[in-house]
Amino acid sequence: MSDTLPEIRAILEAAPYPFEVMGCDPELADTAVFCERYGKAPEDSANTILVRSKTGELKYAACIVLATHRLDVNKVVRKKLGARKVSFASPEETRDLTGMEIGGVTAIALPADLPLWVDADVMARKEIILGGGNRSSKLIVDPKLLLDQPGAEVVEGLANPIQTTP
Repeated sequence: MSDTLPEIRAILEAAPYPFEVMGCDPELADTAVFCERYGKAPEDSANTILVRSKTGELKYAACIVLATHRLDVNKVVRKKLGARKVSFASPEETRDLTGMEIGGVTAIALPADLPLWVDADVMARKEIILGGGNRSSKLIVDPKLLLDQPGAEVVEGLANPIQTTP
């Protein structure tokens, strides 16, 4: 059975919320594939996405959005980051800043000076599935745990539901 990183496990065990560390095949760690293979609902899966400014002073933020939503990079993120242009951080930048690989990035144990913006819809879920800090585990947690993380802030409209065609 795969486990999360020791620093993440320590935070989970110290928190007053129930949690589960679930092993997963690293080849199946990407959200859509994971949900399909392990029978998990995409609306319970939350992605941690690192964004960066493209112009002016280099700034980063981590954003938590449900897998059924799309991050509003061009309006909400850009305005909150105080940048003219923003983009997604590269896999290399993400690894350098968080120590985690894409497909396993979690909101737990991020650098304390990295803003953590949580879409309000994430907080409405009973539990959420996050990356486990690596590609071989996932975390099933109460979303309230996110608010205990340094720099965490709930942001209305950070992401919008993805419109599906009937």
